Amino acid sequence: MEDKLVIKGIEFKSRLWVGTGKYKDFQQTKDAIEASGADVVTVAVRRTNIFDNKSENLFDYIDPKKYKILPNTAGCYTMEDALRYARLAREAGVSDLIKLEVIGDEKTLFPDACATLKATEILAKEGFIVLPYTNDDPVMALRLVDAGAAAVMPLAAPIGSGLGIRNPYNIKIILEQAKVPIIVDAGVGTASDVAIAMELGCDAVLLNTAIAGAKDPIAMAMAMKYGVMAGRLSYKAGRIERKLYATASSPIQGML
Repeated sequence: MEDKLVIKGIEFKSRLWVGTGKYKDFQQTKDAIEASGADVVTVAVRRTNIFDNKSENLFDYIDPKKYKILPNTAGCYTMEDALRYARLAREAGVSDLIKLEVIGDEKTLFPDACATLKATEILAKEGFIVLPYTNDDPVMALRLVDAGAAAVMPLAAPIGSGLGIRNPYNIKIILEQAKVPIIVDAGVGTASDVAIAMELGCDAVLLNTAIAGAKDPIAMAMAMKYGVMAGRLSYKAGRIERKLYATASSPIQGML
């Protein structure tokens, strides 16, 4: 049986989703995305020139027919800005999907939970498929689902920090009570971080800086691809129980 990720009836081939910021040029962006095996590409509506057909455009390199384009509201510090850019993306025909970000603090880039919750409710009522970025707070995750979130995207660590999952037990609680897919977003630094997220049972991982900021983005994109695959397989296979004391690998019955 195929192991598909489905959100609101939309099937996704890959459980690795990637961003498009911080690359040296559009060609490197394209090469890294292809190496990652991702079929979801997120673009910042506020920062990406996706509406100007007269100049070089990201979509000259990324075929929207090949990838699911996930617009995001990165860079928005108010609910009103986030709503405006979400609506702008839909009016431009990009997608009904929206990765909702409302940042609450310039230094940490942690989300504004209250504004995110309210914006989720408004956009869901307008028919958007809302994927809100949030803290690793199990209570807020529940509130976002009640507000209409189609999936919840808790951070692993602050955006761009590369610290990996700081609170795996919070993520586990979010997963235990999850009524929608859980996608770890932000803070992972390398393939092992991605594998841990998947081993916890997360449905997908979204990342950007860990690939774009690597010395060799293409190689790191491939590493992330296999990290997701390894973590997902480990999760489905089921790890052995952790024990304090040793257990012999070979049976001792019948030894001479």
